[in-house]
Amino acid sequence: MNNTVNILFFTLKFVHYCVCAGLISVVLLQAGKSGGMAGVFGSGGSDQIFNAPSGVAFIKKLTIVMACIFLFTSLMLTKLSTNIGMMSVVKQLSNVPVSVPVKPVGNK
Repeated sequence: MNNTVNILFFTLKFVHYCVCAGLISVVLLQAGKSGGMAGVFGSGGSDQIFNAPSGVAFIKKLTIVMACIFLFTSLMLTKLSTNIGMMSVVKQLSNVPVSVPVKPVGNK
C-alpha cells in the first residue's frame, strides 16, 4: 500500500510540474487586452476585428482546463503528502533546538 501511495505521489508530482510549465506558457502566449494588431489602433475595441475567435477561445479553454488540473493536483499532493508522513516546514522548524544566549558572569 505504501509503495502504491509513493508511486501515485511522484506521478502526480510529475504531472503537476508539467501542468505548471504548460500553464505558464499558455498564459504568456495570450495577448493582452490591447495586444496584437488591436494595439496599433490604440483601443481594445478593435480587438474583435483582428483576432480569430476560434484561436482565442481555444487558448482560453486550455487555460481553464490547465488551471483546474493544477488545482486538483495541488490538493491531491497536499493530501498524499500527509499520508506519506511528510512534515510541513513549520513542524520541521519546531523540532530544531533553540540555544539560549549565555550571560557573562561577574562583569557589570
